[in-house]
Amino acid sequence: MENYHEITQKISFRIKQLRKEKNLTQEKLSQLSGVDYKHIQLLESKKAPAVRIDTLEKICIGLNISLSNFFKEEFNE
Repeated sequence: MENYHEITQKISFRIKQLRKEKNLTQEKLSQLSGVDYKHIQLLESKKAPAVRIDTLEKICIGLNISLSNFFKEEFNE
């Protein structure tokens, strides 16, 4: 079983990975998702806090993917 910190880091990495795959800056993702730019910066940092599911859902909307697809690739190991 993974610990809390490992899961938080995987989510952080996945947000950044998907954003870069879609050639989006943090600012553009902020505009598309309605999540504050500074919060996206924090979520992508090495000391990322836990992300609320409603915030993650907004980010997924900005990335144009479903919440289930967000977890599909990175978390199916």
